[in-house]
Amino acid sequence: MEAQKIKDSNCTLGAPVNWDTHSNVKCEPLPVRIGILPDNAPVVESAWKPTETELAALNAGGAVILRIYGNGMPPVQLYVESGS
Repeated sequence: MEAQKIKDSNCTLGAPVNWDTHSNVKCEPLPVRIGILPDNAPVVESAWKPTETELAALNAGGAVILRIYGNGMPPVQLYVESGS
């Protein structure tokens, strides 16, 4: 997947403090939009676009996998937003 600039982006996240690029994958800057949902839940959203190879795999029945680094599983959601 390739990170995309999300509509209404209002922040760019960088690598976490002490991120070791020799031991971990490279951590590129990520444009995000930070906001509050109608139920007052804070959210941070980023946009991702599959590569042609990934899109072919998805069309052939593949799955999107969400990987969370660290311990535990925070509440997350995956959804599709129309292009702009």
